[in-house]
Amino acid sequence: MKGIVSLGALVTILSCSSAQAQDANAPDTLLMVKLPTVNVNAERKWANDTVRYQYNQTRYYITTILPYLNAATKLFNELDAKVNDPNTNRKERKAFVSSKEDELRDKFENEVKNLNETQGVLLVKLVARQTGVNIYSMLGEFKNPFTAVKWQAWARFNGFNLNKRYTPADEPMLEHIMEDLGYPLPAVYGEMERTALRNQDVKYPKR
Repeated sequence: MKGIVSLGALVTILSCSSAQAQDANAPDTLLMVKLPTVNVNAERKWANDTVRYQYNQTRYYITTILPYLNAATKLFNELDAKVNDPNTNRKERKAFVSSKEDELRDKFENEVKNLNETQGVLLVKLVARQTGVNIYSMLGEFKNPFTAVKWQAWARFNGFNLNKRYTPADEPMLEHIMEDLGYPLPAVYGEMERTALRNQDVKYPKR
C-alpha cells in the first residue's frame, strides 16, 4: 500500500507543477518521468485450510528441488547448444551427453534418490517449464526411445504426461510459487500463454 501512496503523491505533484506552469503563461512542457516498477501484493483469503496446506507444502518441495532444477536447466542449455552445433557429429554428441550425465550423477545422485514421488514429479514438470520443450521428445533425442517410453510410463502412473509441452495456465499454483521465488515465466512462452495465465482468477496469495 505504501508504494501506491508514494506513486499517487508523485503524480499529484507533477500535475500541480504542470498547472502552475500553464498559469504563469510558460511554454508548454512535456514531462518525461520514468517510474520504477512497484509490485503491490494484497493479502487474500484462502479458500480453505486444505488449499493453504497444499500451497505451503508445494512451495516447500519446490525450494528443496531448486538446486537440481537449476543444474538440469543448465545441462539442457549446454546439450541444446551442442546438438545444434553443425560441427558436432552424432558420436561426439552421444559422448558429450554421457559425460554430462555422469557429471550430474556424481554430483546429485544421492540427493535425488532421497526425493519423494511428489518432489520427483515437480522436478520433471519444472524442467519442462524452464526449458519450454516436450520432455518425452527431449529424452528420445538425448537418450533413446526406450528411455523415453520408460519415463513416460512412470509419468502416466503419477498422473501427468511427458509427451506434451508445459502449459502455464494448467498449473496456476506452480506459477504463483515460481514467480514468488524469483523464477518468472521463461521467454520461450508466447503472449497468448501469458495472457491466459494472467486472466485466471486464482486465490493464491503472494508473499
